[in-house]
Amino acid sequence: MIIRKNPSVSLKLRYPITVRATLLVSVVLLITTMVAFPRFDVISSLEKEVHVDIEQFDIPQTQQFELPPPPSRPAMPVESENEDLADDVTIEETELDDFVEWDSPPPPPDEGPRVRFIPYDDPPVPVGGYGAIQRYIVYPEIAQEAGIEGTVVIQAFVSKKGKVTETLVLKSIPNTGLDEAAMEAIKKTKFIPAKQRDRAVGVWISIPVNFRLKG
Repeated sequence: MIIRKNPSVSLKLRYPITVRATLLVSVVLLITTMVAFPRFDVISSLEKEVHVDIEQFDIPQTQQFELPPPPSRPAMPVESENEDLADDVTIEETELDDFVEWDSPPPPPDEGPRVRFIPYDDPPVPVGGYGAIQRYIVYPEIAQEAGIEGTVVIQAFVSKKGKVTETLVLKSIPNTGLDEAAMEAIKKTKFIPAKQRDRAVGVWISIPVNFRLKG
């Protein structure tokens, strides 16, 4: 017995009709939606005109600087056609037989005393302090009468036995006798010698001596 399909029930035969009906319904719904809800915002925004105001103003002309002219090209040496130079521009021959040797200039004078530095750990100190030097100072009469005061700086060499053997004037008050008075007072002062690693050494020191008038 052969079973035949009912054409009204077969899905294969009804598929094209179903698809066409679905597309038609979709198009109708889309058109209805667009007509029922129009986009007024887009239309209104397009209808508005955009106005842009452009402000015009004159730009002042900037100052013009003139460029300096280019430097001139250096002159090129040109070979002279005449090789014979004039007599007034020729160089005479030097005769070494008549050369006289000049005396060399004298050496410059010595500036300041030449003192050899001797390192030490403890400097020399006057016995009784630096006030002991003042006891040996004799104020010159010429400086007292003229009312001259000041400070004289003496550089003295104190031997390892504590005696001053050499003196030099570093800061002077000339023509007053104060330099000589300061050196004599320092020479009469006994010193505790300088120490270098617990050993007495002779060194140079600078000693200022003040001269002040009383009253």
